[in-house]
Amino acid sequence: MASNINSYDFTGKKAIVRVDFNVPLKEGKITDDTRIRGALPTLKLILEKGGSLIIMSHMGKPKGKVKPELSLSQIVDAVSEKLGVPVQFAPDCQAADAQAAALKPGEVLLLENLRYYAEEEGKPVGIEKEDPAYEAAKKEMKARQKDFAKKLASYADCWVMDAFGTAHRKHGSTAVIADYFAPEDRMLGLLMEKEVKAVDNVLNNIQRPFIAIMGGSKVSSKIGIIENLLGKVDKLILCGGMTYTFAKAHGGEIGTSIVEMDKLDVALNVEKIAKENGVELVLAPDATCTDGLDFGTMTVKPGSKVEVHPATAIPAGLEGVDAGPEAQKLFAEAIKGCKTILWNGPAGVFECDDFCAGSKAIGDAIAEATAEGAFSLIGGGDSVACCTKFGLTDKVSYISTGGGALLEAIEGKELPGVAAALA
Repeated sequence: MASNINSYDFTGKKAIVRVDFNVPLKEGKITDDTRIRGALPTLKLILEKGGSLIIMSHMGKPKGKVKPELSLSQIVDAVSEKLGVPVQFAPDCQAADAQAAALKPGEVLLLENLRYYAEEEGKPVGIEKEDPAYEAAKKEMKARQKDFAKKLASYADCWVMDAFGTAHRKHGSTAVIADYFAPEDRMLGLLMEKEVKAVDNVLNNIQRPFIAIMGGSKVSSKIGIIENLLGKVDKLILCGGMTYTFAKAHGGEIGTSIVEMDKLDVALNVEKIAKENGVELVLAPDATCTDGLDFGTMTVKPGSKVEVHPATAIPAGLEGVDAGPEAQKLFAEAIKGCKTILWNGPAGVFECDDFCAGSKAIGDAIAEATAEGAFSLIGGGDSVACCTKFGLTDKVSYISTGGGALLEAIEGKELPGVAAALA
């Protein structure tokens, strides 16, 4: 039986902890340390209980290559400052034997980016799935992934999984490594426990009315979770770029707005299922549009048009980039009085101050409902960024550190990282 971190005796033991320190950097400086702060309770608990720490994480997508701009050496000082103890650094996660062996209780070692090794993700590099040799290459890589995970496990006495953001992937450090520890020496971290509990609240402890707000640019990337939610929610707001695929499905004019022409039937089917299940489906009736958004600088080019139009009657040359004023009112009204709230995905290009009103209206309405007793779960990088931008992080119930993992959990899929730690 897997251990509970609160009851585990870490005295004199080395704990290897998988965290998600994939933090945003600008010129080598951390611009948002949310993920580091999220892992601190687990890391500090282990140190307080007499253990030593070996911290492992990925950063970015180096795809098996050493890329200095993705080195975790850049965050050593920040982690040390947050933990309140010096943090040593191992420049090669597969050659840290001596440093790990020398660790004394209370000491900390941070391993270099796990994804400098393709074995972490376990995917063959430089060969396409269509290639006849792919299956053989995949089999060989899986064997190498086991050796990679076994090496990591050799550094420690126990393994703690505290990276919800990667829990939906069966990577070397997030799941395969569990095979090299006894069940009593593997466990979820405190952050993971909170994440699992938050998802459980939304799926299995629903207080009604239950509303989900799903944003983002594509219907295709969210269709699985949308279909799953249609069997659970009372109301569903669909916003963001996917709005225009729904508008087009009804023969609307959407100008140059983003659209998935091959998903028009999917959009109509979502509406059909919602009606059959008695779900109130809320779509934006209007949109704020422009012909001059510079996506590079997230600003409106001087002299550009910024106009509000019905979502199904956007003039040629204009692009829908935010929910319009009527949509904002409709969204806020739909959220009002709900007791369980899930938000994933913005209502527009919130990074641009001119087009963040729709997302802010959603955030403000969620904060208000939370203050009145609702449980609100915010997940996905953009939704979390919205909460940060609008000063709402302390006004919602829970902000998830995982985007893809949260969506897969809510979709009803088993998360390998959770299953491995609890097996």
